Amino acid sequence: MSTGTQERPAVLRRVAARYRRQAPGEPRAVGYLYVLPALAVFGVFLLWPLGQTAWLSLLHWDGLTRASWAGLDNYRDLLTDPELRAPFAHAAVLLLFYAVLPVSIGLLLTAALTRFRIRGMTFFRTVLFLPQVLAMVVVGVAWRAVLAPDGLLNDILGALGLGGLARSWLGDDTWALPAVGAVGTWVETGLCLVLFLAGAQRIPRELYEAARIDGAGPVREFFTVTLPGLRAEVAVALTLTMVAALRNFDLIYITTSGGPGNATSVPAYEVYRRAFESGEVGSASAMGIALTAVIFTLTIVVTRLVEGRSR
Repeated sequence: MSTGTQERPAVLRRVAARYRRQAPGEPRAVGYLYVLPALAVFGVFLLWPLGQTAWLSLLHWDGLTRASWAGLDNYRDLLTDPELRAPFAHAAVLLLFYAVLPVSIGLLLTAALTRFRIRGMTFFRTVLFLPQVLAMVVVGVAWRAVLAPDGLLNDILGALGLGGLARSWLGDDTWALPAVGAVGTWVETGLCLVLFLAGAQRIPRELYEAARIDGAGPVREFFTVTLPGLRAEVAVALTLTMVAALRNFDLIYITTSGGPGNATSVPAYEVYRRAFESGEVGSASAMGIALTAVIFTLTIVVTRLVEGRSR
């Protein structure tokens, strides 16, 4: 046998070993080509404007005249100026109405509906989810009429003999923010309930039967079966509702325009007001970057907490 013939099996084995080490399918470079169009759109419409906003946040600029360097002054003002801190405090209050209350109500309703069968569930689920389908402008106009001094809510209170509780809900310094938050609770509860009901269908019925055989009551059944089974859905609901609370603009703009005074001003509305009404583009950009950082941080925290408990 010739030397070339003897070396051929060894060469073939080396080639086969090299191909086995490579990942199956197309080379990695081809994979990047597939996602390149999406990455280009993402970069042009998100990363580039975000970078421009970050640059503007380092300037003093009114949007028309020549800009001057500000450095970190705009960010320092966010920490020291009470007028700039107030919108973030209001957003924290809205987190209670937009995220905590809807998730809690959705979990309680889901726990009740998994224990007791109710006819017409599809109809009720559709009605509760309806606010998610409506444009927020429509929601704001409708609730502005309901909460007006001569609106439906005060009429109902008067009919029940509780006229002393009637007030201008959106014009009261104390009640304006809770009133807007209550609208957010109404909007987001349906989303949470639909998510949780869909997740509850994946929980094996045997777990509920075993818990009831062991003598578990409704509370223990909820904490040992329902809540652990809905961990992923709770994370999704918290993420969506927290983002909705923090980027709230249209509802505030339609109902109160940040008033009375600045009692309902939130970061997204304050960004608009400073950039397009007050001519403080640098300050508005800094607030927008800070809001982006807060949303990103809260999303990461919720995701990590859920993933950590799932392992």
